[in-house]
Amino acid sequence: MDLNERILDTNEHIEDEENQLRPQSFDEYIGQTDLKKNLKVFVGAAKLRNETLDHVLLYGPPGLGKTTMSMIIANEMGTHLKATTGPSIEKTGDLVAILTSLEPGDVLFIDEIHRLNKVVEEILYPAMEDFYVDVVIGKEASTRSIRIDLPPFTLVGATTRAGDLSAPLRDRFGIVSKLEYYNESELTAIIDRTSQVYHMDMDEQAKRELARRSRGTPRIANRLFRRVRDFAQYNGDDTITKSRTIEALQSLKVDELGLDDVDHKYLLGIIQRFRGGPVGLEAIAASIGEEPLTLEDVYEPYLLQKGLIKRTPRGRVVTELAYQHFHISKES
Repeated sequence: MDLNERILDTNEHIEDEENQLRPQSFDEYIGQTDLKKNLKVFVGAAKLRNETLDHVLLYGPPGLGKTTMSMIIANEMGTHLKATTGPSIEKTGDLVAILTSLEPGDVLFIDEIHRLNKVVEEILYPAMEDFYVDVVIGKEASTRSIRIDLPPFTLVGATTRAGDLSAPLRDRFGIVSKLEYYNESELTAIIDRTSQVYHMDMDEQAKRELARRSRGTPRIANRLFRRVRDFAQYNGDDTITKSRTIEALQSLKVDELGLDDVDHKYLLGIIQRFRGGPVGLEAIAASIGEEPLTLEDVYEPYLLQKGLIKRTPRGRVVTELAYQHFHISKES
């Protein structure tokens, strides 16, 4: 077996594990109750009319299940899913090739749809509304436009930055839904399911402790579960206990609120270098060696949700809760 085959085998193994963790139906999907209830109605009604589902835009912080929900929509509609990402569609020809490969009723999932090239995006407008694309062929004086009819399909777009979508694109989605952070009981149920998939027992206190530190995000809960499992198996444990979970998470620098090393640098950076703020995002990013977009998309939504920071017209400000979390006096 050569190197390429070994790499392929490893990637397939990782994908198989990820697919095992993904629920396959609305009933298996834990959390997002209101979104699930509405989508059940929309999907059921579309099937009764023997029509394709309206185009769906899912937005919210990363790791909340947008990709999984797109797969479930395709499964519930009884169709195939074709997935791509906004940055990977560089030319109009790339998008036309994808669109013309669709079968009637297919679901096309575009992750990070806000990063679509604007010229490429315009190809989507007639495709979404009237199921056709215009392709220009030939050069200079001999150029002409050919209309290619497309089969009816459903576009599911996912984004962490709904505000970055152009108004013409956003308005063409018939269903627009935000995914919310998960509560502790929902994450506990997800961790319970994950432990069964991995055939590793975990006591109830350990599940709740891990759920409490998972930032309201299933992707983080599953990632942390795998690392806690490593600590347990390395130490010969048959069951993951609360004490082992706490030990593992402390080693991973994940505290009681689920804040990790970057969160600590972010908050302490504002407190210690900028006297609690206000301070601009670029200044914070430069001071702790992180990308501004990473901080804005990945870290700040949770810090805002927990009430540890505020965004003001003059910049970011840490709240009293952040001082309390680090046991720092605001006057110091």
